[in-house]
Amino acid sequence: MITEESYSIIDKLIQQGRCFALWRIPGEETIHFRMQTTGSPDLIYDLSALNGRSGFVIAPFHVSEKHPIVLIQPDCLEMSEDIVEYPQIDVEVLGREDGYASGEKNQEWEKYCRAFQEFWPALHEKKAEKLVLSRSRTWEWTERLSPGKAFFRACKHYIYSYVYLCHTPQTGTWMGGTPEILLAGEGAHWQTIALAGTQHLVDGRLPKPWDEKNMREQQLVATYIRERLERLGIHPEEQGPYSAFAVELAHLRSDFRFELSDTRHLGDLLDLLHPTPAVCGLPKEVAYRFILEHEGYDRAYYSGFVGWLSPTGRTDLYVNLRCATIQDNRYTLFAGGGLLASSRLEEEWQETNDKMQTMKKIIEKN
Repeated sequence: MITEESYSIIDKLIQQGRCFALWRIPGEETIHFRMQTTGSPDLIYDLSALNGRSGFVIAPFHVSEKHPIVLIQPDCLEMSEDIVEYPQIDVEVLGREDGYASGEKNQEWEKYCRAFQEFWPALHEKKAEKLVLSRSRTWEWTERLSPGKAFFRACKHYIYSYVYLCHTPQTGTWMGGTPEILLAGEGAHWQTIALAGTQHLVDGRLPKPWDEKNMREQQLVATYIRERLERLGIHPEEQGPYSAFAVELAHLRSDFRFELSDTRHLGDLLDLLHPTPAVCGLPKEVAYRFILEHEGYDRAYYSGFVGWLSPTGRTDLYVNLRCATIQDNRYTLFAGGGLLASSRLEEEWQETNDKMQTMKKIIEKN
């Protein structure tokens, strides 16, 4: 059984450059552990190549030579002190260069303003209906951080989110607590969701009714999911939208449940869904290219997806939100928000700050 006392083993595995993943599914207490002790994870450059494959997937927002899809194929299913005695994997551990360097708030604000000024005219001129603008920020701490401790704290805070921690030499160390299902299911029964809109809770409650901008943003995501599923002849049962809470934040959520008679082509389904308008925009192809050209930094694995993939068992894949990279005494947080033509700069900036705060507190409570 994996307990909080296991944090030191986790930290040692990271220091040794092992390939492993830990995760806890929303509403459950069990912490799952999988580690690959022989060979290297598979590096994949096309989502369709996941058809028929099993393992722990770490997929980026944009697949590239620098950021491939990484598939951990485990041969170790239990965590104990013994596993840190295995021979270390002889692979170079890559340094992380994602995100902005640490700096004053004014510098962060100026960078965000420049990006917003690139994005807003495209919306105003109706080149895109929605664009997701994100940013990252890096902090340095006074001592070596413990990803293991941070993971168990995240499990306590993100009760209704998917909490994970993974490390490979190719990706570095990533940790997150995400509320957004990309694809989950087992056998014939499957699910995805549309998640959009954000409010900061006050005393655990919504401070005001959802406004037109947030309702419109959620509607765009739901319509996209529905249309993508129908391309494959899937007609889902739909529930929502309703308010879904994630620690200090609330989002608008719609659930889509459907049946799959053939699970051998989950990679093709993932290729249709990813990236969703919740992290990209609409029209999808226009928004995707616009972000790559104008956002001003490399998202890497933020707003990609992570989780366990198994066409013959249970699959739990989540969009990689509320996440961080951790390396020694540095960590980088990521956050974004959906922009419409009606979006206001100061409100969008504050939304990214709100989204970073919980994970920041979790990591720094070392």
